[in-house]
Amino acid sequence: QVQPVESGGDLVQPGGSLRLSCAASGSTSDLYAVGWFRQAPGKEREGIACISTNDNTGYADSVQGRFAITRDYAKNTVYLQMNNLKPEDTAVYYCATPSGFVNYCSIVSGSYVYWGQGTQVTVSS
Repeated sequence: QVQPVESGGDLVQPGGSLRLSCAASGSTSDLYAVGWFRQAPGKEREGIACISTNDNTGYADSVQGRFAITRDYAKNTVYLQMNNLKPEDTAVYYCATPSGFVNYCSIVSGSYVYWGQGTQVTVSS
């Protein structure tokens, strides 16, 4: 079991950048496949980025070209670099991990079992 924990959310102006982190809390297990999701008020949860165990990545159309998901093996952390942020990116951002060692990159929420508590990203001037 790998319980993910997000951090890095903040208030940022339109056009700005943020980097979110997803780390494994209280576990010596490695993060393998990770998905990033977000949920804005009144909207359904949206899958936006994923990274597989062998570092294949995938993105939703809404963030393609602006967001990048990367992994730091030494820190056992997955990052979501968000550039050119827009007001519509305002949401609570979650990272999620599957059960066990699985090698896929999915932005479907049903692919994941363990979810972090979320971190707020607000894009506003």
